[in-house]
Amino acid sequence: MFTIKFLAKLFSILRSGASPAQISWGIVFGMIMGLTPVLSLHNLVLVFLMIIFEINISMALFSMAIFSGIAYIFDPYFHSLGYYILVDVGSMQETWNNFYNIPILALSRFNNTIVMGSLAASLALVIPVFFLGKQFVVVYRTKVDPYVEKWKVMKMIKSSKFYEIYTKISEWRG
Repeated sequence: MFTIKFLAKLFSILRSGASPAQISWGIVFGMIMGLTPVLSLHNLVLVFLMIIFEINISMALFSMAIFSGIAYIFDPYFHSLGYYILVDVGSMQETWNNFYNIPILALSRFNNTIVMGSLAASLALVIPVFFLGKQFVVVYRTKVDPYVEKWKVMKMIKSSKFYEIYTKISEWRG
């Protein structure tokens, strides 16, 4: 049952009136929040940016859930990358010390190897994930969605009373 609701929510987001760029930025922000530890200062900054720039929050939450599961697999690699950035790159030692002495940056937990490694990896993936996500939305809307509309399950859902109420509520919200 959870899987069906999960897929229905994904289809709903992909079919929404949001632009492919808004949905793709939602994927990117969700990826960053999902790959990095949740209780990090940069995630709070990302939430504010999502609100300011009208990024698709539903897709951000959806992709955050997906990437949170993936993050556990890659945590040992994030630790190694973070250790390399924080310890092995000697030219950055003074920079990290200066950052740590700034009170607000000390709260960001950047000195944690997993936080630093996962943030570095997710920032490196921003551009490819954005363009792949945008392309995915465009392909879904042009090629896959018309095919999905023909499924018997979709026809049953659209003929239900629940769907009728849902569309009326959606129209009221604008």
